[in-house]
Amino acid sequence: MADFDQELDASGLNCPLPILRAKKALGGMSAGQVLHIIATDPGAVKDFEAFAKQTGNELTESHEDGGKFYFLMKKG
Repeated sequence: MADFDQELDASGLNCPLPILRAKKALGGMSAGQVLHIIATDPGAVKDFEAFAKQTGNELTESHEDGGKFYFLMKKG
């Protein structure tokens, strides 16, 4: 059982598309649910940190592995 409710693969997309897709996905989720995001744009790290602060969603995890960036965002 995964520790997230929905997955968004934004690989190959550049800013601001990963954020826009995440915003849309989170919009359809309930408070407390977790979205797992996969991105390949290095700018996504700062983008998702800023996005979390601005929207009140919680970025619970952020790591890079083999050129891909993985984020867990909990809907606020």
